[in-house]
Amino acid sequence: MAEQHNHEHGVACMHHGGENDIPSFHTRDLIVKEDIMKKAKELAEVIYNSDEVQHYRRAEKQINSNERVQALINQIKKKQKEVVAFETTFKNADMVKKIEGEMEALQDELDNIPIVTEFQQSQADINYLLQLVVTVIRDTVSDRINVENANEPAPENCSD
Repeated sequence: MAEQHNHEHGVACMHHGGENDIPSFHTRDLIVKEDIMKKAKELAEVIYNSDEVQHYRRAEKQINSNERVQALINQIKKKQKEVVAFETTFKNADMVKKIEGEMEALQDELDNIPIVTEFQQSQADINYLLQLVVTVIRDTVSDRINVENANEPAPENCSD
């Protein structure tokens, strides 16, 4: 017969009578708690207001309003469509190679525009910041779990 009770960590679990039964948890106990979601939203707001994100937004605005950058982006997109057409419809490898060379030249020109370089760097900075936040959270939780497990003997069964 199943027995339900709460543990010191506040999660209810069910047991079905055996000594080695694996506890089962109710879905409602596994849903992210409201306080965690609130802190995550606060952290997102702090990140959004960070210098890195503000720098990215300024660079993005400059790129979107720069006629030369937009013209190069549009030319590259057009060349990409041409490559697909010559690969699939016309089966012309020579034209594909020629157009890919033209695309590479356009991409080089685009990459040498200072605002584009700045924008790409700001993207990398934001990505690094987000990865760092995820790593710190993961490592902090992992360290705490390992410390707690080292200090408390694991229960042989879930009957406490």
